Amino acid sequence: MDYHPYLPLLFFFALGLLFAGGSMGAGAVVGRKTYNRAKAEAYECGIQPTPHARQGERVPIKFYLTAMLFIIFDVEVLFLYPFAVAFDQVGLFSVLAMMLFLVVVSVPFVYEWSRGGLEWD
Repeated sequence: MDYHPYLPLLFFFALGLLFAGGSMGAGAVVGRKTYNRAKAEAYECGIQPTPHARQGERVPIKFYLTAMLFIIFDVEVLFLYPFAVAFDQVGLFSVLAMMLFLVVVSVPFVYEWSRGGLEWD
C-alpha cells in the first residue's frame, strides 16, 4: 500500500485543528455566560490596575520590557538544548561558536540588569 509521505503530517494538522475547534466549541456551549464588573477590568499581574489601564490608555513600558526579556532568554535556552544533547559529538568549532552565542546573548542581559530593568517599583 503506497501513500503520500505528507499524509501523516496532514493527519496530525487536521487532528490539531479538530481538537482546537472542538475545545472552543465545548467552552462556548458549556461555559458560563455571566459577566460582572471584575471580569471586565484590566488585569495587571495580580495588583490593582493602574488608572492608565482602566481608561484604555497605554500600559507601562516595564511590562513590555519584561516580555521581551522573557522571549530573548527563552530563545537562548531553546538553542542550548540541541547543543547540550549533542555535546559529546561536536568539535572545538561548535564549542567556540556556542561560547560566542552565549556572550552575544549575555551582553544585553547584563546591560538590562545594570540599568535596573529587572527591578520592580
